[in-house]
Amino acid sequence: MSRNPLLEHHTLPPFSEIQPEHVVSAVEQLLDDNRQAVERLTEQAEQQPPTWETLVAPLETLNDRLSQAWSPVSHLNATMNSEPLRAAYQACLSKLSEYSTWLGQHEGLFRAYQALKESPAYNRLDEAQQRSIDNTLRDFRLAGVDLPEDKKTRYGEIQARLSELANTFSNNVLDATQAWHKDIDDASMLDGLPQSALDTLKANADAKGIDGYRITLDFPSFYPVISFAHDRELRREVYTAFITRASELGPNAGDYDNAGVIEETLALRRELADLLSFPSYADYSLATKMAESPQQVLDFLNDLAERAYPQARQEFSELQDYAREHLGLEELAPWDVGYASEKLREARYAISQEQLRPYFPAPGVIDGLFRVVERLYGIQFEEDDTAPRYHPDVRYFRITERGEPIAGFYLDLYARESKRGGAWMDECRVRRRRDDGQIQLPVAYLTCNFTRPVGGKPALLTHDEVTTLFHEFGHGLHHMLTRQQVADVSGINGVAWDAVELPSQFMENYCWEREGLDLIAGHVETGEKLPDELLERLQAAKNFQSAMGMVRQLEFALFDFRLHHELGAASASDVQALLDDVRQRLSVLPVVDFNRFQNGFAHIFAGGYAAGYYSYMWAEVLSADAYSAFEEAGIFDPDTGARFRHEILEPGGARDAADMFKAFRGRGPSVDPLLRHSGIHAA
Repeated sequence: MSRNPLLEHHTLPPFSEIQPEHVVSAVEQLLDDNRQAVERLTEQAEQQPPTWETLVAPLETLNDRLSQAWSPVSHLNATMNSEPLRAAYQACLSKLSEYSTWLGQHEGLFRAYQALKESPAYNRLDEAQQRSIDNTLRDFRLAGVDLPEDKKTRYGEIQARLSELANTFSNNVLDATQAWHKDIDDASMLDGLPQSALDTLKANADAKGIDGYRITLDFPSFYPVISFAHDRELRREVYTAFITRASELGPNAGDYDNAGVIEETLALRRELADLLSFPSYADYSLATKMAESPQQVLDFLNDLAERAYPQARQEFSELQDYAREHLGLEELAPWDVGYASEKLREARYAISQEQLRPYFPAPGVIDGLFRVVERLYGIQFEEDDTAPRYHPDVRYFRITERGEPIAGFYLDLYARESKRGGAWMDECRVRRRRDDGQIQLPVAYLTCNFTRPVGGKPALLTHDEVTTLFHEFGHGLHHMLTRQQVADVSGINGVAWDAVELPSQFMENYCWEREGLDLIAGHVETGEKLPDELLERLQAAKNFQSAMGMVRQLEFALFDFRLHHELGAASASDVQALLDDVRQRLSVLPVVDFNRFQNGFAHIFAGGYAAGYYSYMWAEVLSADAYSAFEEAGIFDPDTGARFRHEILEPGGARDAADMFKAFRGRGPSVDPLLRHSGIHAA
């Protein structure tokens, strides 16, 4: 049989060698090897008392070998999607889910872990090792190890199907996004669009060998049309195509409809919670989070809503008045809000995202990002152009400290066909101590969907894109600066989901401060720093419509949480009714009856945030309060940076998130810094 690169040891994934035909055979062989090894380990544990070295360390090695094969496959499926790869990926999901369930319900393995927990050897283990064992015992119970056989079987069936449904949901959104486009010959239809956007639409058309301009539903194409196009009918058409993606409505009505996927997903999540004796899926979700109960989450969200809603209403009223007086829009439709907001922002602050683009050429922003992090944590960056990569746009960097490599990451910045939308950080390698005693260095994937460089010129980023990059890099630093040697609690592993956004949201602050911007921003032609006048306008506009933005996030969070707390099995109309109820109580924006936002809400139906979208707001309280420590000491204060690294980034999941925050801040979190940073004058 020909060699399979997914079965060979490698420091970085051999992307150019990985073919779709390698995937299924590699996964099947690894799962078979792992099952045999697990049986040997549990038999051994029955014959002599298990230790870390005889039980946990060998299991970690098995898991790592599987991860090193699956991680590049999963990443390629998200960034270089093709029909053969998609089919191979899909074929493995049920196999991986079945294995995960088998492992989580393995009574012999559970008994071995329980014996280790109760033995004198446990007390000799370090904090990270003990936490790993405690988490594993918790996860055994969450996987149904205590259930009777028939319910164990049903649990496995549910998990396998949920994995398939999440993948189907994601594929439907991707396919629906790529199924629609609008070609335009008459440039006057695009009046109002900045040159950077016209260049992008022209490049879209050129890539397909057609004349004129092509609008797609990818964000770098969709956003400028909805925000800047004077042609209201064009905005309406593009908005309608976007908001009806993967639904029974719109230009591709029914082709990729996620309604049935949502219904089945919710029914199975409810059944899963029932099997494990949780009152709701929200209760089940919170078993691994900081929040202690559904009521605590609902109280938290409703409290923030009460504080922000009056100001949000006022902000929208001001927008309506402006649109009526200056734009001739008697009534704002959803496709007018972004356009009118940009006009009001420009009128009030004489600033727009487009004005700022020349100061944020992508190469300079990346260099500035590195310099910010170097000043905070005393580490250095160097590019390695010999590393294997999966697309010409992708770059690989090493992080070094005192000349020694400590981590690495892939940077994939630009939107393209066959790439999932959005921005994310994912794990390529986790920091751990290997069997040979050596430390395996962590490697991250950092993925965005920014406007591509056009015509040999560097890509010019919006300030929003710059903050997105810093956000994802914060996740990356959490993964890469960990000092843990136990994979289960290394980096973001084992971190409570509602605390995992703290380091990412923390990094965004440096995109607003003069000291940070002087490292990040430089004019593409002259290298000139951001002028004082422009900075003042940027900072003045920072909290423009901030309350509207907050209630929008709260709308998503309350919809998600109530969906998984209040509804059991739900029809598409039930889901719509709940979303309508949340909007009626909280939203200040106009909503059309064909809005099918939920059908593209991949965070909760394909991305791990089910009954957890509130985490963004929860962690924003933590990050704003953490950053206020830097405001007090100096935003590049080395001692505060060292403490943040030591107390927040390095521990990974080895310590309780609340304890880590208190160790850094000296007290529990306060909501006041978030309200102050957001410019929300609480009711």
